[in-house]
Amino acid sequence: MPLAYLDCPTGLAGDMLLAALLDLGLPEAVIHRPLAQLGLEGRYRLQHAEARSGGLRGRRLTVETLEADPPHRSWGSLRQLIGDSALEPPLRQRVLAVFGLLAEAEGAVHGQPAEQVHFHEVGALDALVDVVGVCAGLLHVQVERLICAPPPAGHGSVSTAHGRLPLPAPAVLELARRRSIPLASAEGFPAGELTTPTGLALMACWAERFAAAPTLVPQQVGIGLGHRVLDRPNLLRLWLGAEVAGGGPGPEALSSPPPPGSPQLETVLQQQAQIDDASPEDLAFLIEELRAAGALEVFSTAIAMKKGRQGLLLTVLAWPDQAAALREIWWRHSSSLGLREQLQQRWALPRRSHHLTTALGEVRVKLAGTAGSPPRHKAEHDDLAALARRHGLSLAQVRQVVAEAMAGAGAIANDNGPASPELS
Repeated sequence: MPLAYLDCPTGLAGDMLLAALLDLGLPEAVIHRPLAQLGLEGRYRLQHAEARSGGLRGRRLTVETLEADPPHRSWGSLRQLIGDSALEPPLRQRVLAVFGLLAEAEGAVHGQPAEQVHFHEVGALDALVDVVGVCAGLLHVQVERLICAPPPAGHGSVSTAHGRLPLPAPAVLELARRRSIPLASAEGFPAGELTTPTGLALMACWAERFAAAPTLVPQQVGIGLGHRVLDRPNLLRLWLGAEVAGGGPGPEALSSPPPPGSPQLETVLQQQAQIDDASPEDLAFLIEELRAAGALEVFSTAIAMKKGRQGLLLTVLAWPDQAAALREIWWRHSSSLGLREQLQQRWALPRRSHHLTTALGEVRVKLAGTAGSPPRHKAEHDDLAALARRHGLSLAQVRQVVAEAMAGAGAIANDNGPASPELS
């Protein structure tokens, strides 16, 4: 499904998100498999069933801990567990990004390094089940774009491992501040927590924006129920749909104007180090680990260093709040004794992704640009490569088929070949 919308009128929580995915028909095996790869098989039980809240149906989930004496997991040890696991790279990257953001927020509000944030903040077994399960589920249903409604955070106070804390929970407020997430008013709600740090961290890493529902045709709706009894249905609704009627983009979709809005000014972190004493294998592993930890991009440039030695300038681009987590990877896996960091600004064009049906199979096509300018189209290379392998064709032959499908759908083809300008 190319587009998902999360309607959360009574807030966000990890178990509610996972329940909504199960309500959509997500097989439990999708959740259990990656958790087993983390060594958690037999340490938890999922209990979920159809239930009612305020007269409306949905699915309610409880994660039951089977560990008699749960270990105290710091973010540092948890990150190593996830990084060293056999999780598929896209899932590992998503899970590390969510927990990394959560650890940074918890560390900030408690005045300690993210590495030292412990079990009750980010390492609890139920949080692992929620984060891994939700990320695996969203990848399984092929969510490419997700928009989330601004969630109400709650008011009053809540009992935690640190004692009685004000609401919104300090970590929720810090997450909203770091990612500029709008929080809806909790006026009229009974006192209590509505949005949890885990729930908001998941959406902070998955949602492209927090806004009202876009124009779309809902095709599936999964409903996750909360455990608290409110004066209204306590639920969230995950819509899976398409922006074009008929279950996918037709000719109008690929020839339509780019997404509305102007280019967005973003602040990114740049990390750099010059390396001349590492083997190609070690460098490849370092680059893979940096990408798996959620870096936006990692690239290298050949340089000449002192004493005539040839070396590489390794550059990482990431969101500013990923700095500490990525730094730890540099220290663990690189030979460099130093690391340069600076904040940079970049302009990003509005973009969206479509699925294009061709004679060889489906291909994801990225569309970027602004209103009034010619749209740019680019097919995803991984999809082109997969079709080439499946049909025993060259990449050039596959690109030609995709170009013909684009032309038939009204897309603009490049005079010099089927590939349109790169999107950066």
